[in-house]
Amino acid sequence: MFRPAHFELTCELLRLILTGRTPADKRMEQYFRAHRELGSHDRGYVAETVYGCLRNKRVLQTLCGDSTHVGAEALTAAYLRLYGGLSAEEVMRLDRHDRVRNLMRRLETADIAALPVAVRASLPDWLWESLREQFGEPDALQLAEALNRPALVDLRINTLKTTRAQLQTDLDAAGYAAETTPYAPQGLRRADRKPLFSTPAFQSGQFEVQDEGSQLLSLLLEPQPKERVVDFCAGGGGKTLHLGNLMNNTGALYAFDIHAYRLERLKPRVRRAGLSNVRAQLIKSARDPQIKRLRGTIHRVLVDAPCSGTGTLRRNPDTKWRELDLPALLAQQRDILAGAATLVKPGGRLVYATCSLLRAENEDIVDDFLLQHPDFTRVPVNGILARLQIPLTLPGQDLRLFPHTHGTDGFYGAVLEKKLAVAPQPA
Repeated sequence: MFRPAHFELTCELLRLILTGRTPADKRMEQYFRAHRELGSHDRGYVAETVYGCLRNKRVLQTLCGDSTHVGAEALTAAYLRLYGGLSAEEVMRLDRHDRVRNLMRRLETADIAALPVAVRASLPDWLWESLREQFGEPDALQLAEALNRPALVDLRINTLKTTRAQLQTDLDAAGYAAETTPYAPQGLRRADRKPLFSTPAFQSGQFEVQDEGSQLLSLLLEPQPKERVVDFCAGGGGKTLHLGNLMNNTGALYAFDIHAYRLERLKPRVRRAGLSNVRAQLIKSARDPQIKRLRGTIHRVLVDAPCSGTGTLRRNPDTKWRELDLPALLAQQRDILAGAATLVKPGGRLVYATCSLLRAENEDIVDDFLLQHPDFTRVPVNGILARLQIPLTLPGQDLRLFPHTHGTDGFYGAVLEKKLAVAPQPA
């Protein structure tokens, strides 16, 4: 039951997120660490309400007075009334100030369906226009609505330590029921977002939390045992761990990143997963000497490029309200892809991936790369999916996943292969 204390905590945390620069998930983690007295149910009420306010912020701001300076109290009260299942009387019992009472009166006549479509989608104008142009208004609105709903929790099984069937049985016995994911062969999905990090199965490295779409990206690389593989933008290492599984903990798996703290966080995850083939490597840029040293020697390279994150708004709704320098990001993506391509040996494979919905960060980047690198060719993903017995057929040549059609975050993946060198013909 949502109580006045929850309302106060929600407003305080939401205010910190809206006025600061720290991503919402990190700020929330810090906040709950400073309030260890809160139980799991209290944290759940507060977290879900904060995320709900962030997802629907534009609708809420408009109905609260069409001002970008609407306070956290008004946003929270409006969210609880419109989306949180509380009556006006119940909201007014949470906060007895006149401003909340007046807001409840205003919301009595609110008609969300009459709002401009970009407001109903609760997206900034630039993003709504981009999605509308790419997909058409009906599909773009369905996509926006899916992005404004909470994501389910996907798990990836560590095949070095268990099987999907066994973990599903173990989790069910422990009270954490899960269903198999429809596409990823080693995935499980939970509607309940209760944390699993304290379970023996997680602590012993039997699974990781990873969106099904992210799992499919690693599978597109098709890494083989004993190969040399690079995760070019390793970040937190979710895909690195998956690749290590797919390689059966053999060969050499390089995890590159420009941030030392990310690679440090990867180390305990590698140990927990039981992997010994991962080599974390700090690089300064896509032109680092370490990359030059491995030039033309790598069988497979995964480039999970830095991007706008527009495909992950279900999980990171604050992202859409932050400033984005898209031209600078596109230049960075082109540079990273070109640098990573130098690693690939003839006959090797490169997968370029993002969690972006924007064509400019996806197909346009790959099309431009192929024009400038005729030694690479695009490989249709449907053939790979069929070979892996993944029951998914997609339009076009590349992987395109959406929350409203596939139940995953929004992901893009293009498979590129370097042509084998042609031996010169004798004169």
